Amino acid sequence: MMKLTTMVRGVRGDAVARELIRNWEFDEGTLKFWRASSNFVYVFESDGERHFLRFNYEEESTVEQMTAELEFMRYLIKNGYPCVTPVSSVDGNWIETVQAPEGHYHGVVFSAAAGIALDGNLTATQCKDWGKSLARLHTLSSEYEPGTVKRKSAEDILRMIDQVLQRHPEEQDAVEELHRVSLWLQFMPSSRQTYGLIHYDFQLDNIFYEAKEHSFRVIDFDDAMYHWFAMDIVTALADTESEDEKRAFLRGYRSIRSLDHELEGEFPRFRRFGRLYGFARVLRSLEDSDLTDVPPWYEGLRMKLLRYCENDRQGFRKPW
Repeated sequence: MMKLTTMVRGVRGDAVARELIRNWEFDEGTLKFWRASSNFVYVFESDGERHFLRFNYEEESTVEQMTAELEFMRYLIKNGYPCVTPVSSVDGNWIETVQAPEGHYHGVVFSAAAGIALDGNLTATQCKDWGKSLARLHTLSSEYEPGTVKRKSAEDILRMIDQVLQRHPEEQDAVEELHRVSLWLQFMPSSRQTYGLIHYDFQLDNIFYEAKEHSFRVIDFDDAMYHWFAMDIVTALADTESEDEKRAFLRGYRSIRSLDHELEGEFPRFRRFGRLYGFARVLRSLEDSDLTDVPPWYEGLRMKLLRYCENDRQGFRKPW
C-alpha cells in the first residue's frame, strides 16, 4: 500500500500516466484509470489490444526492484509458465521514468491476461488447478538464478517493518510481534526445496483461469520476495474460508510438489508474518495523511485503513 499522500498526487489529473504512456505505442483516447493501491494502474489499448500501464513513485519502488521483477517474469515465460508479458517501450526499454515536481515515477506496461477471473465458489477441480499452478511456479523458482539485481527478502521486509515501527513507538504490541516473528524465522530451516522467490499475492484477483489448459495466467509480481514457499501458500489460501477449497488446493499442490506436514504446521505463524507486514504497510500509508484538500474517495479509504490497523493490533495480542 503506497502512502495516501502519494496516491493523491499520483492520480491528480492523470498527469503522470499521460506523460508515461507517451513512451509506448497506444491508441489515442483509450487511457483510463484502473486502480491505485501499492501502485498506480491504468488500462489502455494499443492496436485495439488491451494493455495495462503500471507505475510507482520512486519512494515506493526502485528501478532495481522493478528490473528484478521483470527478469523473473521473463524467466517464467521462457520456461512456459503462463504469466502476463511485459511490453517494451518505443525506445526498447522495459522501464521508463518521468519527472514530476515531487520526484520520479517509474512505469512498465503489460499485456492483458487471457482467461477468466474467478471470484469465489470454486469447484474442486479449479481449486486443485490453483494449487498446481502455484506448485509449478515454486518449482521454477527453486531453479531460478537471478541476475545482478535481486528481489527483496523476508529479512529485508523485517527491517522495513522495524523502520516503520521506530517512527511509531506507541505500537508496542507490533514491536513485540516483530520480535517474535524475527526470532521464529531466524531458526526456520531453508533449502532450495522450501525457500525461493515467491509471488506473495497468489490470490484470485491476480490469477485468470484457462479451463482448457487447467491452468491460471498470473499477473502482479510486484510483491515478489525471497521467502519460504509456504508463505505463498498461506497468502493464497487467505482468499478462501472454505476448508474443502483449502484441502483441494493442497491436494493440487502436492500432486506437483512435496509439502512437508511439519512445514504445514507452521502456517499459523506465516499468517502472523503476513499480518505484521500488512500492518506496517498500512501504518506507513497513513503517515501524514490528515489532509484537507482531498478527492471525495479519500476519507472513506483512510477510515477503512484505520480500521484495518485496529484489527491487526488485536491480532498481535493473540497467543503465539
